[in-house]
Amino acid sequence: MSRFYARRRLGVLAALTGLIASAGLLNGPAASAALPTPVSAATARSYLASLTVATENRTGYKRELFPHWITQSGTCNTRETVLKRDGSGVVTDAACASVKGSWYSPYDGATWTAASDLDIDHVVPLAEAWDSGAGSWTTARRQSFANDLTRPQLIAVTDNVNQAKGDKDPAEWMPSRSDYRCVYVRAWVQVKYYYDLSVDSAEKSALQSYLAGC
Repeated sequence: MSRFYARRRLGVLAALTGLIASAGLLNGPAASAALPTPVSAATARSYLASLTVATENRTGYKRELFPHWITQSGTCNTRETVLKRDGSGVVTDAACASVKGSWYSPYDGATWTAASDLDIDHVVPLAEAWDSGAGSWTTARRQSFANDLTRPQLIAVTDNVNQAKGDKDPAEWMPSRSDYRCVYVRAWVQVKYYYDLSVDSAEKSALQSYLAGC
């Protein structure tokens, strides 16, 4: 066999392997991307200073106004994509469900081996976004916000910790791990700045206080 045909055959095999893997048919660790790193504390302080301070308004909010867990690739939706990204040794089935892996929750320091023990947290909660300006957005923009994998807006964390957080802002709730709080507020401010969302006065004061110590 000539080198040309050997290379061509290898190329075809590689392409077929890629198609099989993207379909979720390889029973091995799923590929993952890195969790987006928030902006620096200095940049976050600059961003925070530019945010509009306004009273929050939740009139008309419904969670379904933020379509989330949309399809990201193949059979994988946003939740499944974040689980693969944030886990270690994650194995998925043909439907992209995580059937094996290990997940570390940075909010509380717990490690889990069952995907059912994890929620995907919106760092800036959907209701908080609505209160801060998302009520005037189009549905398409709310969908982009709810499924944003580019900004540090989605993270896999312990389910009951996420439920305890609910829709609270940093004046009302912070991760129990004090050494993660700087990362958390940097991410919060970055997301609010990118989406041009406002902050209320108590929220801004809390963010300023935490960022001062970063």
